[in-house]
Amino acid sequence: MTRHCLALDLKNDPKLIKEYEEYHQNVWPEVLKSLTDAGIVDMEIYRVGNRMFMIMEADDGFSFEKKSKMDEANVKVQEWEDLMWDYQQALPLAKPGEKWMLMDRVFKL
Repeated sequence: MTRHCLALDLKNDPKLIKEYEEYHQNVWPEVLKSLTDAGIVDMEIYRVGNRMFMIMEADDGFSFEKKSKMDEANVKVQEWEDLMWDYQQALPLAKPGEKWMLMDRVFKL
């Protein structure tokens, strides 16, 4: 099992942030299935202001490359991602088109 931590920003608009959180109270079943089919066992997203932090636990067969290919072939996942991009914005250091960015661990107790 591997833990991945990622960050992304939301557009800094209280109305949009509220809508984004409402969508995440009822994530589309196809999106949830795509996560588990890729080997993601657990996922949580936290927010402070417009900054989001994702903790993802994945099995040993998971890879971001595999997940990306699966997502590209899934029309509903693409529809969800396009919709979420209406609310999200890349981190200032992101490359063009880059969304969630992997974080480096700097401390562990």
